[in-house]
Amino acid sequence: MLHSAIMKSVRRRLARLARDERGVSAVEFAMLLPLMVTLYLGGVEVSQGISIDRKVTLTARTVADLVSQSASINNASMNSVLQAANAVLSPYPTTNAKVTVSVLKIDANSKVTVEWSDTLNGTARAKGSTVTIPGALVVPNTSLVWGEASYDYKPVVGYVVTGNLNLNDQIFMRPRLSDTITRTAS
Repeated sequence: MLHSAIMKSVRRRLARLARDERGVSAVEFAMLLPLMVTLYLGGVEVSQGISIDRKVTLTARTVADLVSQSASINNASMNSVLQAANAVLSPYPTTNAKVTVSVLKIDANSKVTVEWSDTLNGTARAKGSTVTIPGALVVPNTSLVWGEASYDYKPVVGYVVTGNLNLNDQIFMRPRLSDTITRTAS
């Protein structure tokens, strides 16, 4: 009889435990938390990456646009152009950025060479070196301003997007005030 009473008591407690739903939402939350945190961190990383990619595009356009508005550019003006690139990239660190602006000469035979080049945190293109540009831009006896920007983006959290992403863009513009843009020291 004692054994039967104990078994009845155990069955009642088990039945009551089976009907008890008080901890279900805590268990469900614990199961969904890692997914929710991953989605949040991924959203933050992706949106920051998109923001930096947009700034890279704006930087390439800015340096090319500023240079294309000159007939001649000296060291002080070029320094100002490259510092404008820093301003465009703000608030992101510019140590991860490489900005290059070059003037390309297209001769009568449609050969494209570098007339001059300057850079911020990168390597300037060698004067006289041959480069390949889109065929639609090759117009004999003209010149182009070539703005290039790249950014080595390392995600802050690195949980969803791992490793560095190299974001880059380039733009070509025609000189506005003259056939070509000369580069002087002073």
